[in-house]
Amino acid sequence: MARLATFWALILMAGLPGACPAGDQDIGPFVFSYFKGNGEDGLHLAWSEDGLKWEPLAGDKALTTPRVGGKLMRDPSIAQGPDGTFHMVWSSGWWDKGFGYAWSKDLINWSEHRYIPVNEKVQGAKNTWAPDLFYDRTSKQFVIVFATTVPGRFPETDQGGDHNHRQYWILTKDFQDFSEPAIAFNPGHNCIDATLFSTEKGLTAIYKDEQPGHKRLHMATSAGIGQPWKFDSKPILERDWVEGPTVLRVGNTWRLYFDCYTKGHFGAAESTDGTTWKDITEKVSFPKGARHGTAFAVSREILEGLRKR
Repeated sequence: MARLATFWALILMAGLPGACPAGDQDIGPFVFSYFKGNGEDGLHLAWSEDGLKWEPLAGDKALTTPRVGGKLMRDPSIAQGPDGTFHMVWSSGWWDKGFGYAWSKDLINWSEHRYIPVNEKVQGAKNTWAPDLFYDRTSKQFVIVFATTVPGRFPETDQGGDHNHRQYWILTKDFQDFSEPAIAFNPGHNCIDATLFSTEKGLTAIYKDEQPGHKRLHMATSAGIGQPWKFDSKPILERDWVEGPTVLRVGNTWRLYFDCYTKGHFGAAESTDGTTWKDITEKVSFPKGARHGTAFAVSREILEGLRKR
């Protein structure tokens, strides 16, 4: 894997995450990326005007099919760059040493799929799960956070060396050169499915506590990339057996979506400050069989192109 610089050299260049300035809140329309089944058929998209009722696009058919790694497309995470290009990363297989990547100008026509071997040189790395893509407007670079188990790296919680995930990240400006993988944050226990978003106060991560008997969503906050994290010991919601969180700004409200994977449906919560959340699962609806991905705002032109298809 190409290397732009050492991770900490990039950190020094990064600065603080780009907070949402006043008057720049997302007002829609919105698109949600997701997978179905085990991710065999590829990328699915849904749309919404209000972030509550989501309708499938393209007849709920896959818009691009997986062609790299383990030939799966799970956890599709999409973020738009400043030039309007949509970038997508995804879990390409259960035990891959990397993840998939592609780009698109319209969310319909996708580039050739590439495999990013982020863990290829990490001795003992077992997997690369749920890469989540975040664009930092201040440093003008993308942050990709993902979960990996490396047996023996955290022996105090190794649990026999099977699954003992921590959250790692890499940085890139062009999806050609990447920093080396480094710990994004470490709550001191097994955790997966982190998603990042910025607020006026800095950077927030929401992730799944993967310890036996837990399976709830937790939150950590930081002043910015490379700065210390503060962890909340209490889950942000009482709802358990949930995973795959993604956060969307809808006007002046933060909306959190999550996969209630044992129930076969999505849940949601709302916050006015990005910190305190209220469960609103009864207010949302998603396409049948949708599994976790990301929610983001698009232009009316992009949406109409998708709807015509």
